[in-house]
Amino acid sequence: MNDFRKQKILSILEQKGEIQLQKLKEFFPDVSTMTLRRDLIALEKEGHLIRTHGGAISTKKLWQLTGQEDEYSKRAQENIEAKMKIANIAKGLVEKNRSIYFDAGSTIMCLAKIIDDSNFTIITSGLNIALELAKKKNVFVVMLGGIVNSNTLSVSGPNAIFSLDRMNIDIAFMSASGFCLETGFSVSNAYEGELKKRIIEQSQKVVMLMDTSKVRRNMPFSYARLDEIDIWVCEKALPEDIEKAARDCGVKILY
Repeated sequence: MNDFRKQKILSILEQKGEIQLQKLKEFFPDVSTMTLRRDLIALEKEGHLIRTHGGAISTKKLWQLTGQEDEYSKRAQENIEAKMKIANIAKGLVEKNRSIYFDAGSTIMCLAKIIDDSNFTIITSGLNIALELAKKKNVFVVMLGGIVNSNTLSVSGPNAIFSLDRMNIDIAFMSASGFCLETGFSVSNAYEGELKKRIIEQSQKVVMLMDTSKVRRNMPFSYARLDEIDIWVCEKALPEDIEKAARDCGVKILY
């Protein structure tokens, strides 16, 4: 998308809150309606807006209309460019004809939006991720059961772990809320930590999707050491000491 056009569309939405596609065309008379529609799709993927019939509404206005901004939506807006970069790199690691696990999380939601509509079998604990994947006709989606966490839009708990006992996972795409060399990858919820730990134990390959803003952030419940993952996808180089430790553990770093 043209950077000038992107900023102009965001500026219009900031001022008006919502806009119809035909009205948007008046601001860009030399740009086709199809191109503007693609621009809105791209901006929706970045979390700036929600497309409506014939137009779009800014996420900020939507939160004002509902009277609150939920915790997941707040996190989804953080480091959008980094998350999309990570998702685009990770897209190349999603293999056809494999049993794949998609963890819950806003970065993995970005990945769910952009993967091809191909012959994938994807297990997930993310409610919104399952709904996003269900839009793709050729993706077979398996949703874990369990206790719903409204802050992460995910399920976890004993039932989720029990259902995993009958599943085989070739590649797990994981998320974390923090990482420290001393404590490893961590999250804020004990149930989610236990589920993530079990998934890693049952996976042939583990791919961590985590941006560098979460490095040196220590959350209450650790679930994986550095040597338990195979690939770490981030948006830029990790701090030197962490990158060295990762490579010493045989972890492949992609950015």
